[in-house]
Amino acid sequence: MLSSALPRGAHAVLVTSGHLRHLEPGLQVPPLLLANSLIAAFSRAALPRLAFPLLRRLLAGAHPLRPDGFTFPPLVRAAPGADTAAQLHACALRLGLLHPNVFASGSLVHAYLRFGRVAEAYRVFDEMPERDVPAWNAMLSGLCRNARAGDALALFGRMVGEGLAGDAVTLSSVLPMCVLLEDRALALVMHVYAVKHGLDGELFVCNALIDVYGKLGMLEEARWVFDGMALRDLVTWNSTISAYEQGGKVAAAVGLFHGMRESGVSPDVLTLVSLASAVAQCGDERGAKSAHCYVMRQGWDVGDIIAGNAIVDMYAKLSKIEAAQRVFDNLPARDVVSWNTLITGYMQNGLANEAIKTYNHMRNHEGLKLVQGTFVSVLPAYSNLGALHQGMRMHALSIKTGLNLDVYVTTCLIDLYAKCGKLAEALILFEHMPRRSTGTWNAIIAGLGVHGHGAKALDLFSKMQQEGSKPDHVTFVSLLAACSHAGLVDQGRSFFDSMQTIYGIVPIAKHYACMVDMLGRAGQLDEAFEFIQSMPIKPDSAVWGALLGACRIHGNVEMGKVASQNLYELDPENVGYYVLMSNMYAKIGKWDGVDAVRSLVRRQNLQKTPGWSSMEVKGSVSVFYSGNQTEPHPQHEEIQRELQDLFAKMKNLGYVPDYSFVLQDVEQDEKEQILNNHSERLAIAFGIINTPPRTPLHIYKNLRVCGDCHNATKYISKISEREIIVRDSNRFHHFKDGHCSCGDFW
Repeated sequence: MLSSALPRGAHAVLVTSGHLRHLEPGLQVPPLLLANSLIAAFSRAALPRLAFPLLRRLLAGAHPLRPDGFTFPPLVRAAPGADTAAQLHACALRLGLLHPNVFASGSLVHAYLRFGRVAEAYRVFDEMPERDVPAWNAMLSGLCRNARAGDALALFGRMVGEGLAGDAVTLSSVLPMCVLLEDRALALVMHVYAVKHGLDGELFVCNALIDVYGKLGMLEEARWVFDGMALRDLVTWNSTISAYEQGGKVAAAVGLFHGMRESGVSPDVLTLVSLASAVAQCGDERGAKSAHCYVMRQGWDVGDIIAGNAIVDMYAKLSKIEAAQRVFDNLPARDVVSWNTLITGYMQNGLANEAIKTYNHMRNHEGLKLVQGTFVSVLPAYSNLGALHQGMRMHALSIKTGLNLDVYVTTCLIDLYAKCGKLAEALILFEHMPRRSTGTWNAIIAGLGVHGHGAKALDLFSKMQQEGSKPDHVTFVSLLAACSHAGLVDQGRSFFDSMQTIYGIVPIAKHYACMVDMLGRAGQLDEAFEFIQSMPIKPDSAVWGALLGACRIHGNVEMGKVASQNLYELDPENVGYYVLMSNMYAKIGKWDGVDAVRSLVRRQNLQKTPGWSSMEVKGSVSVFYSGNQTEPHPQHEEIQRELQDLFAKMKNLGYVPDYSFVLQDVEQDEKEQILNNHSERLAIAFGIINTPPRTPLHIYKNLRVCGDCHNATKYISKISEREIIVRDSNRFHHFKDGHCSCGDFW
């Protein structure tokens, strides 16, 4: 008997799986039914090593039995790989079990798609004499899992063309394709389809619609579905809260959370992930502590790594990086997402060095596999410090892991090369990308802009439009900044208008700041001031700061006083604005104005933001701070000798120090020493000492380069016969033969 040769434990699996639970003990079971039941039981119990030998026993035993349509589907579902599925496919064909059996064919379709074998799945699907809705759903959901959005949409159209009405599963398979295609119109069409076929009352469908509308930024439509639901479950609330949080409506997201609690639905970990991000974006420290306490009361801080990661992210977004580090340190277990979250947190708080140290610790001690999020977290840190060679090593790692083809990783690499002065390499990466997102276009347009290639940035925007990529608010910030750096005022005005009239993008403070900067740089100060006066939103410090910077360039002290008064109210602790105003007074010899500003700084005990510059030599990044170093550089004495030598040569060529950039009330020789120890000069001297003659120097600075250092670097480029490339907080400066690419306009 077949049953006498069963492996030990087979009957237990058979009974516990429920297949023979209702059979009488003395009932004689037909061998094929018993074999099919065992195969199904072993497959469901994840024991394929016991299921497949049974098929061989059926076909090659002393009394061979012919399998039927119920034999193969569970075996196909248990197939460990595409080759096994193909062997089962061949066996079923040989026995003639496919064509009359939709169930067997459907299981093969599902298996092939599970292993990414789309062509084989299509072949099986197309050879089916009859296709029921589950068969279509298997094909559609499989194409969705393989990110074949176009194919899935075409297949759905074919299904509709054949007069077959889909069900809730059909819709749940097609709706995610709207997100992949970024197609809002298609989402609305699918919603209409749901209404037409009476599926809009299905909880499953409504949840899917809310999720898709949320991911597409269609919050009004998501809320309309939410408000019209007679029944809401946990998924409904989570999808809606997440939609509002992702869409930037964080206060509404928090309000929905409270509504969820009042309705009697208990939050889960995913709810808290959205809530933690929302309260952080609101800047609600009290709400953050409440969220943290709730996580602790539920025991999720020790039992759920997702909750722990969310709390780390929350504190980092609130600029409470020490609290984020403490939560991270207390996590009972950490996965790669935990590390990525902490790395990103350090970057969000301007701590690029700490971000890189955290990554190096993870890489050297934790043995975790790098994922997309790791590259996206750490590459901006290398970009920030100008650590080109370390960034290139990450590029090599991305190729090794196959993640160089990921659109987000490649976008970060483009940003890295552009910010490290390697614009040609950034353009090569961009041109070779098989698929580009809006973020990719934004990165290359911004890169061209900061290098002063405004016309090229505008040409790329035209190409972006031709390829059908939809610009967002970041695109227009990059375009307006590019127009500002290149003095393309008319084009900038046109972009500002078209972003509203054509693309429906409501300008935010950054757009207004770019416009003021562009008009101000071009000397159109009156128009810039009138533009500020006509703004529908309250001008922030970036807007008034742009006007103050333009007033410094063009020497308009009276308008500068108006800008500075607004800045003192909006951002009273930013000493940089006081420095700019002091410089303006000094340039026209109004020393009582200089004294008044300096007195104001002393009364408020303001400290200038520490300026730092970094330079990478032989794969190691050295960071220099303006003034006295807390830890003197190992080559401090050599650097000082080089600076003194350069200073003497500069004076012989006609250099005159501009002491208006020194805010301290000290003697002239001390002012000279302060200027000569600005961070970029320390980095330049270090580079001259440690690189071969005439080697280009790449310097990265966290603040805008001051006028005196800008002038001094022009002299140094001529004396040292080197190209010196300085990236400050605003743009790139290419110094060569005593000239700068910015034309002294920055």
